[in-house]
Amino acid sequence: MDITTSLAQCEGMIRTGSSSFYKAFSFLPSPKREAVHVIYAFCRMIDNAVDEPEHSPYTLQELEQRFIKLDQAAGHFIWPALRWLFDSYPLTKEPFFRQMEGQRRDLSFTQYESMAQLEQYCYLVAGTVGEMLLPVLHDSPTEKVIESGICLCKAMQIVNIVRDIGEDRSRGRRYIPIELMMRHRYSEAAFERGEINDAFRSMIRELDSLARSWFEVGLRDIESYPEESAFSVELAASFYRAILDKVEGNHYEVYRRRAVVGPVAKLEIYLSVKAKHALQLSGENGVVC
Repeated sequence: MDITTSLAQCEGMIRTGSSSFYKAFSFLPSPKREAVHVIYAFCRMIDNAVDEPEHSPYTLQELEQRFIKLDQAAGHFIWPALRWLFDSYPLTKEPFFRQMEGQRRDLSFTQYESMAQLEQYCYLVAGTVGEMLLPVLHDSPTEKVIESGICLCKAMQIVNIVRDIGEDRSRGRRYIPIELMMRHRYSEAAFERGEINDAFRSMIRELDSLARSWFEVGLRDIESYPEESAFSVELAASFYRAILDKVEGNHYEVYRRRAVVGPVAKLEIYLSVKAKHALQLSGENGVVC
């Protein structure tokens, strides 16, 4: 399989898997844009191996073994795409292995006890993505910039957790720690019933505040990025923050209703971020609506 075909198939995965990420990073110049597609595609495969094994071409163990011997891996478009990625950018394999570790936890560790456990999980499954992306998006990331990138992706994971509470509950997973539930006097029985009350709303507002504080740290070094990267990163963050606004607008009904930011709202966000960056975009790669 030629590399052009492999990269196109990675693009197809991000286009269908995450419209927000696809739209946000479609403004990057080539080959950065394609590199983001490859990272997303492999992370999606890692996630699917755990969450949707019946639709995954590999088990998590098979993915890990092939990734260890990447130079020999064959039989799927992701392997030549990953070889191209590592040849093109100064990435290391460690963040990918840590993400596999985080996803592996979902197979056995489904009821969280403390906020510290939740934060560690957010780092493993999302903060590591920041570590993967930074060598692509930033010319010379310092330790401070890396810390910011990790915080930004952890914030996005908190958004995912809040948005997907109902879906995760149906899979037998509770990412909201008992520590947080007890602090707000929201019982496990109420969680199982999908009860929306003042205690639940207070609990979700605390998670909202945590995510927003991580977003703030995540964007503190945005001016150090190349302009196109800065724009894409801030646009992705803004799309995700809007999900929190949507959750609030839905009166915190996350058990039975998925918070979705519609195309009109995304267009408004895009125009706001574009005005802030005063970026002259050609529009040939970006698709907002």
